[in-house]
Amino acid sequence: MEKIAGYPDSLSNKEFHYCPGCTHGVIHRIIAEVIDELEIKDQTIGVAPVGCSVLAYEYFDCDMHEAAHGRAPAVATGIKRVHPDKVVFTYQGDGDFASIGTAESVHAANRGENITTIFVNNAIYGMTGGQMAPTSLIKQKTTTSPYGRDAKEAGYPIKITEMLALTDGAAYVSRVAVHKPKYIREAKKAIKKAFEMQLEGKGYSLVEVLSTCPTNWGISPVEAIEWLDQNMMPIYPLGQINVPEEVE
Repeated sequence: MEKIAGYPDSLSNKEFHYCPGCTHGVIHRIIAEVIDELEIKDQTIGVAPVGCSVLAYEYFDCDMHEAAHGRAPAVATGIKRVHPDKVVFTYQGDGDFASIGTAESVHAANRGENITTIFVNNAIYGMTGGQMAPTSLIKQKTTTSPYGRDAKEAGYPIKITEMLALTDGAAYVSRVAVHKPKYIREAKKAIKKAFEMQLEGKGYSLVEVLSTCPTNWGISPVEAIEWLDQNMMPIYPLGQINVPEEVE
């Protein structure tokens, strides 16, 4: 009998700690499915961040390394240069990737490091109490912007994915979402393409994944899906941002 679906070999049996309605678990699963399909589990090394996914090393059943806050691209660079035959990826949130780790993110992309980054953007600091993130939206209420983000005081939501797409070293850059089945299918395609670009030695690849955070948004999981649709997607439009001609 043909197997239609099953538990990914590249996920451990550890129960996720994420809040109800959080989509980190969905993202973990599709990354694991991609690793399985490409048959690269034994050669894959992941780098976990500081943030909600700080325990990612417990969930992926492949070699994992924990990095200090924001330093995942630097750690991944060192691993890849020492082990160029390995498939190296970082899994980072908006605070880790687009705030404390901005310098590492920008320069890893600009150098064209042959690594892959999965960047999870939920527009808020999830692990530390719901503070405003660099990606928080204008007028979005957080624990540090109770009246809503004010551009005059806090600037605008940073579109770091578009920024990195402009670097000469970026080989493949895309933005996806995982809050509805149709988007999950597209997200998996993009993540698989990003890993394939690394396997082909093309350079730096990045997939931004829009994610929900019902707990810190202060709404139900169902409401969070609609909030992402109505508020995040107009600011962070989905699609391929930088892609080689042969992939278009």
